[in-house]
Amino acid sequence: MSTTAQKTLEVTDLGLMAYEVALVYQRDLRERRIRGEASDTLLLVEHPPVVTLGSFAKAEHLLSSEESLARSGVALHRVERGGDVTLHCPGQLVGYPILLLEGADQDVRRYVWRLEQTVIDTLNAFGLQASRRQGTPGVWVGERKVAALGVHLRRWVTLHGFSLNVDPDLGLYQHIVPCGLAGVGVTSLARELGQAPRMAQVKALVVAAFTRQFGYAGPGGPVPVAGYEFRPTS
Repeated sequence: MSTTAQKTLEVTDLGLMAYEVALVYQRDLRERRIRGEASDTLLLVEHPPVVTLGSFAKAEHLLSSEESLARSGVALHRVERGGDVTLHCPGQLVGYPILLLEGADQDVRRYVWRLEQTVIDTLNAFGLQASRRQGTPGVWVGERKVAALGVHLRRWVTLHGFSLNVDPDLGLYQHIVPCGLAGVGVTSLARELGQAPRMAQVKALVVAAFTRQFGYAGPGGPVPVAGYEFRPTS
């Protein structure tokens, strides 16, 4: 039985924040969670254009030089998460759970499965059929990838997380081989639905799905899907 059932999840909406700033924020929060000075938290954020290289990234999966990326206004960072090459940009919702996994939840595959299911449940709420692919973390709509995952754990406290394409500039993916999967197309909620949903609606659905998957009560009680009030950082 999950030990998170009696815990409360804090949700913080960081808005649009530079990747390196959000990374420092994440790392600081994880250290405080390890010391017992912070609660389990889900950070929601959008980033200016940035390419990140995970611990298994291959040089050939970065199709543009750092100089070319800079000229296009795209930053580049190498980070400790698992996975290969990933792109973040405005219009993509990124979720960074900072959670202490305890008891039966100390299972990385189970954790990744729950993150994927959070995204799948969110897409299902829009009437989209989404799925996993064995051996390839992430979420797919048909043959197109709509969400990427990459995580890191230390002392069973999580870092990094998932990214869901809501209405990003998909043209930016020309700079990379997404997640190292050659020939794979990427998509977004906007493309699949024929119109872009409101980001606030997507956030609310993600929070609701996340709290269900991980067994949290949510801030102050059950999290409603509609009318959820996020609390931006000062």
